[in-house]
Amino acid sequence: MFKLRENNTNVKTELLAGLTTFFTMVYIVVVNPVILADAGVPFDQVFTATIISAVIGTLWMALFANYPIAIAPGMGLNAYFAYSVVGTNDITYETAFAAVFIAGIIFVLLSLTAFREKLIEAIPTSLKYGITAGIGLFIAFNGLRLTGIITSHPSNLVALGDLHSASALLALVGLAITIILMVLNIKGALFVGMVLTGLIAYFTGHLSFDQGFVSLPSLPEGLIVVNPITAFGEVVSHGLYAVVFSFILVTIFDTTGTMVGVAQQAGLMKGNSLPRAKQALLSDSVATATGAIFGTSPTTAYIESSSGVAAGGRTGLTSLTVAVLFLISAFFGPLVGAVSGLSAITAPALIVVGFLMMGSIAEIKWGELEEAFPAFLILLSMPLTSSIATGIALGFISYPLLKLVKGKGRQVHPLMYIFAVLFFYQLAFLPH
Repeated sequence: MFKLRENNTNVKTELLAGLTTFFTMVYIVVVNPVILADAGVPFDQVFTATIISAVIGTLWMALFANYPIAIAPGMGLNAYFAYSVVGTNDITYETAFAAVFIAGIIFVLLSLTAFREKLIEAIPTSLKYGITAGIGLFIAFNGLRLTGIITSHPSNLVALGDLHSASALLALVGLAITIILMVLNIKGALFVGMVLTGLIAYFTGHLSFDQGFVSLPSLPEGLIVVNPITAFGEVVSHGLYAVVFSFILVTIFDTTGTMVGVAQQAGLMKGNSLPRAKQALLSDSVATATGAIFGTSPTTAYIESSSGVAAGGRTGLTSLTVAVLFLISAFFGPLVGAVSGLSAITAPALIVVGFLMMGSIAEIKWGELEEAFPAFLILLSMPLTSSIATGIALGFISYPLLKLVKGKGRQVHPLMYIFAVLFFYQLAFLPH
């Protein structure tokens, strides 16, 4: 079913890769409810809705696309939902979820056409490599930031954190363990590193399970979006067209960029195209529409999937493992919260994966300025703006402009020009 031999992998490797991906991204089931709680959505509602959308999207990816890529509500998109959409538009979170639902339906319709497949083919090779490396820098930076190894600074924005803090020390020890395991070619080094770091955290008193292990999931508000016609009416009556447009644009490129980056890392791209792209892209659009019904912000392909790929994951069996683990986690909220709440356990894996993804920089044509500079903009802006979509936007705007100046405008796919204009409009005129 998953064509394991054809992809040079086996059941053990895929299961281990799924475990690795799950443990690097499971923080979302705690972080997402915390962020959306600021918009007034009950914690338990978002906790369960997050898991439902992750299971549906990731299962779709596993069974229909056969890729080792996990889907879940996106970081950044949840903050935009809570602070920009609900916070500044004077609307209820129910109305905001109606906008997410309408955006999800439009996603589904777009994904059923050849549009998003054509978009992947339209992205120049240099930008594809830039996206892969940019995502690598982004997740490595996140790993360093979440553990306090890097911290904020009033003048320089970032600075070296307190390396004597428990979180930083634990992360550095975990990173050392993981790197040593990789150098020794130990199978499943990323996952084994997380387990050993978790054991150290537990025996040094930094990981505890005060809330127990098991709890039943619940949806205190029931279904938030019930009637599609009512949802459309809510969007129209509140004039949320710009909000829907922003959700569509950001999610399309968050997911497309991540899929391209992870597929490139796994060697799954065929030339300039992604096989079974339509099935893969449907996964996040179906999950977005479904998630809005239960009460969560838009979903996206997760950059943490690259940790599973680094552990050897090559097929949908990896993502099937992730989906099953998310389903199980619904009944282990306190346990998941305790482990995912200690970022020092998963941060070393993110830092190592960032290093592995940076290898694609070597493929960028640095001798050709019009090819290299847009890729450089992507590399630079993804970690500094904490947004994959913003990095892609800057690359998409600069690439056709430089090609036109060089007299090579005809080499650029027409879709690149269209999205250069759309991205310029979004960055210049829409709220972020």
